[in-house]
Amino acid sequence: MWGPQWFWAVWWLDYGFIFTDFFKTFTAEAQRIGRGFAEKIEKTLCGNSANPLRLCGEKTKRKFMLKTTFFLLLMAFILSESAPCLAQEAPGKPGATATWTSGHKLGVGTAVNVRSKVWYTLGEKGLTEVYYPRLDTPNLRNLDFIITDGKSYYRLDSKHAVKHETTWTDKSALSYTQLSSDGARWELQKTYTTDPNRNTLLVQVSFRPLSKTDKTPYRIYALIDPAIANSGMHDTGYSEGTALIAQEGNITLAVTAKPPFVNTSTGFAGVSDGWTDITEDGTFDHWKKRASDGNIVQLAQLGGFDSVLAFGFGEAPQSALEQAQSSLKDGVLALKKANEDEWHGFVKRLPVVNPAYRDTYTMAAMVLLAHEDKTYRGASIASISVPWGDAGNADDANFGGYHLVWSRDLYQVACTWLALGDKEAAGRALDYLFNVQQKADGSFPQNSWLDGRPFWNTTQMDEAAYPLILAWQLERFDDNTWRKHVRPAAEYILKKGPATEQERWEEEEGLSPSTIAAEIAGLVCAADIARKLGKNDDANRYLKAANDWANGVEEWCYTTTGPLDAGDRERGYYYRIGNNKNPNDGFQIEINNGAGKFDERAIVDAGFLELVRLGIKSADDPKIVRSLAVIDKTIKVETPGGPCWYRYNHDGYGERLDGSGWDPTVRGTGRLWTLLTGERGEYAIAKGEDANLHAKAMQGFAGPTGLISEQVWDRTWTPDIRWKFGKGTGSATPLAWSEAQFIRLVLGIEQKRIVEMPEVVRSHFQKK
Repeated sequence: MWGPQWFWAVWWLDYGFIFTDFFKTFTAEAQRIGRGFAEKIEKTLCGNSANPLRLCGEKTKRKFMLKTTFFLLLMAFILSESAPCLAQEAPGKPGATATWTSGHKLGVGTAVNVRSKVWYTLGEKGLTEVYYPRLDTPNLRNLDFIITDGKSYYRLDSKHAVKHETTWTDKSALSYTQLSSDGARWELQKTYTTDPNRNTLLVQVSFRPLSKTDKTPYRIYALIDPAIANSGMHDTGYSEGTALIAQEGNITLAVTAKPPFVNTSTGFAGVSDGWTDITEDGTFDHWKKRASDGNIVQLAQLGGFDSVLAFGFGEAPQSALEQAQSSLKDGVLALKKANEDEWHGFVKRLPVVNPAYRDTYTMAAMVLLAHEDKTYRGASIASISVPWGDAGNADDANFGGYHLVWSRDLYQVACTWLALGDKEAAGRALDYLFNVQQKADGSFPQNSWLDGRPFWNTTQMDEAAYPLILAWQLERFDDNTWRKHVRPAAEYILKKGPATEQERWEEEEGLSPSTIAAEIAGLVCAADIARKLGKNDDANRYLKAANDWANGVEEWCYTTTGPLDAGDRERGYYYRIGNNKNPNDGFQIEINNGAGKFDERAIVDAGFLELVRLGIKSADDPKIVRSLAVIDKTIKVETPGGPCWYRYNHDGYGERLDGSGWDPTVRGTGRLWTLLTGERGEYAIAKGEDANLHAKAMQGFAGPTGLISEQVWDRTWTPDIRWKFGKGTGSATPLAWSEAQFIRLVLGIEQKRIVEMPEVVRSHFQKK
């Protein structure tokens, strides 16, 4: 069809520049090329007497115009496909240092099913981290909005709005609306939902001037900050038609909208991003830019005051864009209803509790399900947040935050699923612990990525013991589980225990009452499994060690010469941890987080309550009762909502004195931990007392949408307006362990018992 190759080579050398100009005209006037375009070709080429190809005969001319038109269309297609490569690179590579956002979340969302592998979080001022395809892989830092008149007026929603409200819109689903306003000229509403059938997050955006007489020609821009593959650096972004693409490795984010974006561009954070550009003169002047291998920020002008943004994810740009476009085609209202209907079905299966706790209890259960990964089933991360992430460096893709799996935290969650009657969910957790996390020597990593790769490698002996308790509770009495998992873990405990490299606060080595309690209970459960399988020798060895350690914990960890009860007629209390089996030698321990050195007898926590929770000691045990008196005198704080406790005195893991985020290089101040109120409530249940005080306190600690944090602010005065006495800090909200503890406490109040206590342990030590 095209003739000899040399013919076209000579032809392009002679006339290629002409068609370059025509291609520009073609792309600008694509709707009007038709006959007029053909006439331009005839006039330009056939009117040129110097044309050596003599193409002006009628028959030849028609053929030439057909070929030329086809050629131009082909070139348009090729150039449009390669447009991202041809777009001009934005200046300022690689951009500013990347960070994550505050660990204080007001919303968490995902679909109930495992088809949609997208999770999102909401901060006080808007959308924050979005995860795909796993819960350990955030790909977006935040979504912001710019409101401008295109000239001199420009405002950033997160910076200039004086009002920010987050509302939980459906009390049986993870659905939220956020409203912001500058208080004078406009308000902006955002509603979020995930497509239950695809890897897409949908954001409905509605802008309104506050005055009906305001005729300002407002323009609304979405300011999108990708952080692909768990890193704010090394991302590449560009425009693809009316959509935006951001990618790194095999993860791609495509953002498109209905109505379509008017224009799009990508720049480098803090240098050539949309907000930086607009603040120079009130307008954005660098559309269709591309930014490669850096900390990128993308800008899109919305097509109207009411828009739906679709954030689609995939391995490649085309698949990510197809996800987003298909979700927009199905419609946000239909998908929102489908998502909420699935959550309604989940909530209907929950046990009924006191109506006073119903909303917080329902939210806690939904949050626990949202913390389970959809690729590595059974794996629940500690929190879908990065504690003090706004103060941390996000350039490193190996930064784990709390989106990692701790055996201890997962045990707390699995026990809660059992208490809720969901044996299948608890079983998935145990399968993950045994089949993905457990090491060849029977131990478990301190924590791990979802695929089981250890993140930190210190050994914590309670994390080897809790899976044994869970195995007994789930009645895993088969020979395969025994041989491959239970026996190796029990043998590891016998070999390494009762001392631990780190206790449950992950800081100190030695003999810890909380760790020893878990080891004892784990060995008793392993012994019972062994007995059921006829492994009597193993059973006897495990029980002997459990009995010896149950007696030893008092001898090793109960001091009678400590300074915290000096002057009392009767002396003695459990301390946090000791370096040897002499609790009265006054060894100086170095407390992590820059707190300094202290006499080990002067540092206390309430970890000894594990002895009661797991059934080893009775709630009336005199040493337990005496120790609690010291605890309340030393580390208890009455908040506006109720009592709460520090992890231990002189803790340094918390905001600094000025309220800014914790920094491992600078000592912070440990704040109050919500889950400790729940543990104290379970102790009250064991003692036959009313634990509603503690449940109400935990509920009071929750944020406006019912999420329960790791820590709450511990004093009436605050140097930072974000933190309020008895409310969550920037550490981690929600924390799965806290949510699980609240659920178990509420169920325990209903059933008048500690719902997760292993009966085999209680009956062994408290033969009643």
